[in-house]
Amino acid sequence: MILADTSIWNHTDAGTRRATGVDREAGRKGASLRAWASLSAKYLAGSFWFGLDWQIILGVPVSGAKATVNSNLLLAAIPATAFAAFPLPLLLQRCGRASAAVAAATVMAACLGLLLPLAPATLAGHREVARLAWLPAYGLDLSLRLDGLGLLFCLLILGIGLLVVLYAAWYLPAGDRLGRFYSILLLFMAAMLGVVLAENLILLLIFWELTSLSSFLLVAYRSDKHESRIGARMALAVTGGGGLALLAGILLLGHIAGSYELSVILAAGERIRAHALYTPTLILILLGAFTKSAQFPFHFWLPSAMAAPTPVSAYLHSATMVKAGVFLLARLYPALGSSDGWFWLVGGTGALTLVYAAATALFRNDIKGLLAYSTISHLGLITLLFGLDTPLSVVAGLFHLINHAIFKASLFMAAGVIDHECGTRDMRRVNGMFRVMPITATLAIIAAASMAGVPLLNGFLSKEMFFSETVSYPQFEPLGWALPLLATIAGMLAVAYSSRFVHDVFFNGEPVDLPRQPHEPPRWMRAPIELLVVLCLLVGIFPGWTVGPLLDAAAGAALQAPLPDFHLALWHGFNKPVLMSLLALAGGVLVYALRRPLFAWQDQLPPMHPRTSFERFYRALASGARRTMAAVDNGSLQRYSALLFGFVVLLGSWSFFSAPGGTGVRPAAQPADEVAVAALLVLLIGALGATALYRERLLALILVSVVGLTVTLTFVRLSAPDLALTQLAVEMGTIILMLLVLYYLPPRNAPKSTARRLIRDLVVALLAGGGLALITLQMLAAPVDTIAGFYLQQSLPGGGGANVVNVILVDFRGFDTLGEITVLAMVALASHALLDRLILGAPQRDEDGRRWAAEAHPLFLSMLMRPLLPLALTVSVYLFLRGHHVPGGGFVAGLITSIALVMQYLANGIAFAQPRMPQQPVRLLALGLLLAAGIGVASWLFGRPFLTSVHGHVPLPLLGDVELASAMVFDLGVYVVVVTVVVTVLSELGRLSLRARDGNGEETA
Repeated sequence: MILADTSIWNHTDAGTRRATGVDREAGRKGASLRAWASLSAKYLAGSFWFGLDWQIILGVPVSGAKATVNSNLLLAAIPATAFAAFPLPLLLQRCGRASAAVAAATVMAACLGLLLPLAPATLAGHREVARLAWLPAYGLDLSLRLDGLGLLFCLLILGIGLLVVLYAAWYLPAGDRLGRFYSILLLFMAAMLGVVLAENLILLLIFWELTSLSSFLLVAYRSDKHESRIGARMALAVTGGGGLALLAGILLLGHIAGSYELSVILAAGERIRAHALYTPTLILILLGAFTKSAQFPFHFWLPSAMAAPTPVSAYLHSATMVKAGVFLLARLYPALGSSDGWFWLVGGTGALTLVYAAATALFRNDIKGLLAYSTISHLGLITLLFGLDTPLSVVAGLFHLINHAIFKASLFMAAGVIDHECGTRDMRRVNGMFRVMPITATLAIIAAASMAGVPLLNGFLSKEMFFSETVSYPQFEPLGWALPLLATIAGMLAVAYSSRFVHDVFFNGEPVDLPRQPHEPPRWMRAPIELLVVLCLLVGIFPGWTVGPLLDAAAGAALQAPLPDFHLALWHGFNKPVLMSLLALAGGVLVYALRRPLFAWQDQLPPMHPRTSFERFYRALASGARRTMAAVDNGSLQRYSALLFGFVVLLGSWSFFSAPGGTGVRPAAQPADEVAVAALLVLLIGALGATALYRERLLALILVSVVGLTVTLTFVRLSAPDLALTQLAVEMGTIILMLLVLYYLPPRNAPKSTARRLIRDLVVALLAGGGLALITLQMLAAPVDTIAGFYLQQSLPGGGGANVVNVILVDFRGFDTLGEITVLAMVALASHALLDRLILGAPQRDEDGRRWAAEAHPLFLSMLMRPLLPLALTVSVYLFLRGHHVPGGGFVAGLITSIALVMQYLANGIAFAQPRMPQQPVRLLALGLLLAAGIGVASWLFGRPFLTSVHGHVPLPLLGDVELASAMVFDLGVYVVVVTVVVTVLSELGRLSLRARDGNGEETA
């Protein structure tokens, strides 16, 4: 990951500067339209330039304003723009509802505008891949893929998303400023675009989980309602659990294929299916797909999610989120399909879901409840088609996926109109709506007819393809009638629940006790429904002209093989599928005509609400967790230590006895001399003394410091000056902080431990210490190949530093160091949270009964420490600057600075030191992490992996030729974080001291 390349020093990214040009005039009152135009234009310009950064990454030459924008750049700019611009509606909501809505529509339109130039080549069968190497050794690349399948889903996500944005602006209450809603909606849209455009499966999984989180926020948008919170929690629990299974499945799939790139995986289908891990991989991946697409028995979250606002249902539960599962089936079909396991698991689950959900939908009284179960049923139909495992069934599944998204989005919007105008969705009360809203009724009837599979509509065509596949399927030769019968029954049930929706809502007498007087909705609220219904008619009458090319491209990408021979047309002659359609239409009408005895029979059945079962399971799980935590987390530090070291013993035993080469311990070849024996004796005296004299706290602390000092001298003896310097600085800092903490410990007459507890502690200590000693000896004696030679050879030419240890920390293993300073920052924040406003009584006497000295800060010590501060800071800067070549670096320099500040506190007191301490520790922590991570992200701009180091020689006036390395910026971030952590803990202890002294919780100097 090291690249010595001085040529990139001259690079300047103008797009980064342009992205920061946010017009702050947008918040001024009385100029909302102009403010929106200015802010959105500049924000989107920044988002577009954020996407253009990929131009450098992908190696596209830049030539002034006429930069070449290739297809890779456009592909990368689609999700980049979506993620960069999703907060825009939230920023603009202060300008009014219209500004937030137009901002959301502008972002979607911008993404669609970036997609459309890529459509012609994609429809022609071209596959576009943009790749940014991140951690290639682990198979983690930021790679995107656009083929026919991705194009189909992108058009659904963006096209229906634009209609939902328009619909929501009129549907949601006037008091809602919409900024938060649209920002979450755009975040979900960006995540969905990431799912369908991901080339790397790990990247797909990240976006997959982001869709679960953002959908949770959308379903719980009305967080004041109990139903919304319950539905969101249930959806997150089910889809999140499926995401964990999908993670395991993807890891297994990547292990089998040897890569996480789809291009490699899809080409390795035969090898994957022949592998011994194929079955568990298939099951785990299908669990992720089935939970996302609400397949039985994981279907129950979708009806509960109907508590979401109707625009959310029209978007997530018709065209996007619930389609993610079937998208995964289509995407991985070449790798996982064409096996008996695929047929029985996918086909069986789809068939069961298809019939069960269709039957359940007939008995729902809530309009959205009926539409939710009908969605589950149609998703089961699509899943069944993929499970039938023939090329034409895959084509039929994708065709029905398109048709279902169109008519179901219009039906959800129509249901929202009815709810908006009537104040209820109960079909037992909402009757006769055709007379009061005839236009909306006509649109909803057409969409419902498409859902039922009535001729001249798009649903009829894909249903005919489904019937045709069931008739000609060769798998059930002995029982050739079973699958067509199942399909016909499902078609009858679809006609039945569609008939109930049409008859009960728009006819069936007079409305019953409606909360509001219904009427036609506003014109623009109805416009999205009109457009979708027109598409139902156009696709139904002219399928080859409207969706033929798109379906061909999507099916070719899903099959990764030549397309089967098929023809989209309204009429193929009188055949078995037509007969099945006639039977389904007639049978469905008959089932609805006999609905009263069916409803009476259904009322006699015991209630089986999936949400109730889920809530019971959730409460039982939570109760078990509380009991477990009560047994483990009882406030006893001894129990915590015993559990921790007990786990260490178990883990160490497993490691020791499972190690190659047996369990024998072979002593190291290097003999111990007198100095080593003396150091060992000092270590034993210090450790045993601190243990035996633990009640003499000051003496025990001195003995602990002896142990630390001995370890420091050991590092010196073994020629590790960097480690010795670091150990010494850490030892000094921790001992001083521990001395400060001793002041607040309880008196030494604490109750003694019982003999039983002492024996337990002794056994645990012996097992933990002795076990770790044995493991250490075995590791030291085992012959191993190290990579030390590589570090020694590449430290100077690759990392630009002669100090190998520092180069490892900030360069070779920079990612590890970044994680470590992040943990340090978390420690500082945790210390602040624990100590902030804590009040402890200040002891009046020490443990020997003596009163504390009146002069807490002697004048001599105070005068001595003040001039030492600039000297210590000078030493710290010197160690920092020289650390890349000789012992030193940001971590040691930070510790030296911290010790100097601690000494100022000890010598002069909190009243003197506090004003001189950094006053914004959170900002400093953020600055340190930003410096360390930012220099790593900056390497992306030059097409290099994350945290790639650059070094070179730069001529400076008066100084001459100076060697500089980007790792110094990383080291500076480490320095800032280390200093801030110690200062934060010190400041909190100082405030605690003031509160303890005052006794009333008020901090005074």
